[in-house]
Amino acid sequence: MGSKRTSRRELLKSGGALAGGLAALGPTTASAQLSPYGTPVHDQMADMAAHDAPMIKGTKELVEYGQRSHYVTSMRMAHPMGGRASPDAFGKTFHIATPLQDSVGVITPSSLHYVATTRGAFVPDIDPKQHTLMIHGLVDRPLTFTIEDLKRLPSVTRLHFIECAGNRHNGRQKTVQESHGMTSCAEWTGVLLSTLLKECGLKSSATWFVAEGAEEVKGASSMPIAKAMDDCLVAYGMNGEAVRPQNGFPLRLMVPGFEGIFHTKWLRRIKTVDRYYMNYNDYGHLEKSPKDAALAFQIGPKSVITKPSGGQQLQGRGFYEISGLAWSGGGAIRSVEVSTDGGRKWNRAEIKETPQRMAHTRFGYPWNWDGNETEILSRCTDEIGQQQPTREQVAKYWNVPFDRSYRVPGLDNSVMPWRIAKDGSVTNGLA
Repeated sequence: MGSKRTSRRELLKSGGALAGGLAALGPTTASAQLSPYGTPVHDQMADMAAHDAPMIKGTKELVEYGQRSHYVTSMRMAHPMGGRASPDAFGKTFHIATPLQDSVGVITPSSLHYVATTRGAFVPDIDPKQHTLMIHGLVDRPLTFTIEDLKRLPSVTRLHFIECAGNRHNGRQKTVQESHGMTSCAEWTGVLLSTLLKECGLKSSATWFVAEGAEEVKGASSMPIAKAMDDCLVAYGMNGEAVRPQNGFPLRLMVPGFEGIFHTKWLRRIKTVDRYYMNYNDYGHLEKSPKDAALAFQIGPKSVITKPSGGQQLQGRGFYEISGLAWSGGGAIRSVEVSTDGGRKWNRAEIKETPQRMAHTRFGYPWNWDGNETEILSRCTDEIGQQQPTREQVAKYWNVPFDRSYRVPGLDNSVMPWRIAKDGSVTNGLA
């Protein structure tokens, strides 16, 4: 009670002085010099007064589920790797790419998550009350779980990327959506596969497991049992709601860090076995040991600049933040480097949040463009020390002739260059 109170008169006087000080610092005439980063406040206020925004009326649909602004037009596209429209004349979907050029942060909205199907497929319309997951094979107690059974068990929520093995870049692609759009990152919720296998009494003789989905073409994949007991997740949740139908509703197997074909959608059966089984999805995966298979299936460290990237336009010389995404099947991203001179010098980029294992990581690098033509690139290193290679390094590893625009053998995690012309246009540096 002994503290001195400020009177209403004194408060108004100090407020008036503060307002006067701010007015003295701000632009005072219509001819005030424009900032390269925005419009002076008085111009904005005048513009707002002249163009009051119309109001959006509430609707039943808006109340029940919500919708994005009609000014936001980011959308997926049929990916050129499929060579076919999605949907085709029969209603089948093949490969649909995420608009990475418009992404912010690291989470891909469920509605923009990339989609890939086994040889093209219809999306199963599954009643979750009728759907079950059977686990059998080398177990003491073969069990069948309903969705409600799974939701009664201890759950985990984890951020993970998925990437299609066909997510590769060459000189023909114009945008980052075309070159890298077959990867997305979401928050997944479900039950650890290890929990279910322990419940079934996994036998020590089991060294592999086969996961099968309910699609029209029965997709099935063989994976090491060591991976199942490590971090595989039977997911029923995606970004805070049920998994979307195109991404496996009501159950999807998440195999963190492995290429996308192993993340079995519409999961309905898991069989534990004592040897490698050749299945429909396993073409190209003829590894003899679980250790070798794990390395072959795993996505290598990879990054790409999403802004500025192909098809975008710089507005003139000056400051820009170069922004992009990095990820690796080997674990969390440890560091990202950016080059603004075609790879001659590499600079440490800022990682925008704590990197998660097998998840997209956002990075940024402050850059003052001098207006001259150049190439910008990024490369990353993961927590186990793997560094993203250049295309020259990939060619040397595979002992093939180097060609900037050639098809990279194996899984393509090579560095992607973007060329910036003097007029600020951004194009594919491999073209």
